Amino acid sequence: MNRIDQLFQKKREKVLSIYFTAGHPGLQDTVPIIRALEKSGVDMVEIGMPFSDPMADGPVIQQSSQKALNNGMNLKLLFEQLKNIRLDIKIPLLLMGYLNPVLQFGFENFSKKSKEVGIDGFILPDLPLEEYIEIYKPIFEKNNLNNIFLISPQTSTERVIKYDSYSKGFIYMVSSYSTTGSGKGLDQSQSYFENMKEMKLRNPKMIGFGIRDRNTFQNACRYANGAIIGTAFVKALESESSIETKVSNFVKEIL
Repeated sequence: MNRIDQLFQKKREKVLSIYFTAGHPGLQDTVPIIRALEKSGVDMVEIGMPFSDPMADGPVIQQSSQKALNNGMNLKLLFEQLKNIRLDIKIPLLLMGYLNPVLQFGFENFSKKSKEVGIDGFILPDLPLEEYIEIYKPIFEKNNLNNIFLISPQTSTERVIKYDSYSKGFIYMVSSYSTTGSGKGLDQSQSYFENMKEMKLRNPKMIGFGIRDRNTFQNACRYANGAIIGTAFVKALESESSIETKVSNFVKEIL
């Protein structure tokens, strides 16, 4: 069974997932950050694949992506860094990013390499549902990879039901129609959260965008199985402390 599915079988509430950009702040920081996150009690990690034109990301993640690219990060190197990650890391790991670099790498090859290093799923926001069904679904299934779809307050009920029927792992609920790190509060999305809760979707739900501290995390967990933090954590990585200290201090402020 996929590790994401195992996680939600064991834990149904207050699931904490953390996003960071591979190769940021330092090129060789990817694996140490993952290890520190697991040690600190994080349930799941989303590894961002840096891209030169990250349209849905706010300035903090855009800057981290550019810095990682300047450092020399690319998909080939990322897979090299992750090749022994499953010797000690047990929590689910996902790759998150844009479709363009994945297609350049070759989707089938990308999926095969992901399976080899122990990746559990992808979050590719610009992969259309219909394209997934027609072209990529068999590749995901062959490699035991979950595909995570995003929904937002603008997603119709009919579309949400369709996403839910084809999703594996969890549904990523974008809290508002904006870029990451926009600073918009969760209060304006309350009716959307309540509607999604009443729909009783087949998949677990994780709320992302705007989760930055203990208060926003706990508020999100009232409506979903857990929440995803990205921008606030990427900012925290910019401090001068050791990776273990930065990660430990950040997670303590959330849980």
